[in-house]
Amino acid sequence: MLKLLHLLLLTPVYARLRYWGAMALFALIVIIGSIPGARADAGEVASGVVLHSCAYAVLTFLVFTGSSGTPAQRATKAVLTIAAMGICDEVVQSFLPYRHGAIGDWLVDCTAAIVTSTLLWALWTNRKVST
Repeated sequence: MLKLLHLLLLTPVYARLRYWGAMALFALIVIIGSIPGARADAGEVASGVVLHSCAYAVLTFLVFTGSSGTPAQRATKAVLTIAAMGICDEVVQSFLPYRHGAIGDWLVDCTAAIVTSTLLWALWTNRKVST
């Protein structure tokens, strides 16, 4: 089981799938978040900060492990990609009458990306994960 997870999540064999999986997951997040009442329903399970942190940490992991380059380059790509995704999400929300875009949410997205990328960079550098 661990070998399968390692193969799927850490090896370059599925890097492209992880990267495009992040794009598909982001599109799904925006679409589901645009459904009237969906955010309120999700808010009953967890706060916006928790939801944003978890979602954008997973997206960061997928972008980082799906990218190529040195760990520092991967971290930079991941943070910049997540920052762009977060701002797109907030812009879409600002056009919906039942939602609103919030800079605070975007900052949570960026913080999740920075923390996750830093951890992954440290792991990649110290463990010398095969790329």
